Amino acid sequence: MTDELLWAYGVVAAGAAPPADLVGVAGGKVAPVAAANLIALAGPVPRADFAADPLRDHLNELPWLERVAREHEAVLEKVLERATVVPLRICTLFEDAAGLCRMLAREHDALAGALRRLEGRQEWGVKVLVDPARLTGGAEEVHAEGGAAYLARRRNERAAREEARAMAAALADQVDGALRELAVDAVRLRAQNRELSGHAGDMVLNAAYLIGDPAELRARVEELRARHRADIELTGPWPPYNFVTSATEAQPA
Repeated sequence: MTDELLWAYGVVAAGAAPPADLVGVAGGKVAPVAAANLIALAGPVPRADFAADPLRDHLNELPWLERVAREHEAVLEKVLERATVVPLRICTLFEDAAGLCRMLAREHDALAGALRRLEGRQEWGVKVLVDPARLTGGAEEVHAEGGAAYLARRRNERAAREEARAMAAALADQVDGALRELAVDAVRLRAQNRELSGHAGDMVLNAAYLIGDPAELRARVEELRARHRADIELTGPWPPYNFVTSATEAQPA
């Protein structure tokens, strides 16, 4: 048993030319591991931090987890600049290169199929953020006294909230529908926590789209922003996690 494990980042096709001199998690140099006409990109990490027991403890440490996730994503983003890649989840670990080669052979058909599907396509993220008060122009205030006025004000506020929710849902559906017309595939995701992401307003759409023509996507988003006067965030390209099926997600070995 060595003092190191092998951390796998993603899989590219044989013949792909990912960037050289990539440095990944824990400063490990990323190198290709070839098998079954595929190439996995992997690098060493210290067993003292990444074996099962210490890893379990580290996963409860948010700063450590954020750092490792950033290092993993940075490798994938650089690879994406040069090659189509099937991303592997963080903490996909192997005892050695032989174990990684066995995974490539075992999962060959799923990985090769995913590479064919992703070729020439990119994952982009879209978020729609709204201020509910702006959607309805703000609830009217009732300047009157007494119980009847109080009840009327509460009814007005409740009706305004319901109208805002309905308008927000309709906006999300319209934006999503317009972008799906351009996408090879699309998925709607859970809205991000406002405290963690720091966004303002309500996130009424958080979606990912697999796109063949990013320029067309950018133009459509600009059109939707102007049409709806909405805060629509476009980000990417990202490692295409949302369009890789569970069959291609290797389990640590």
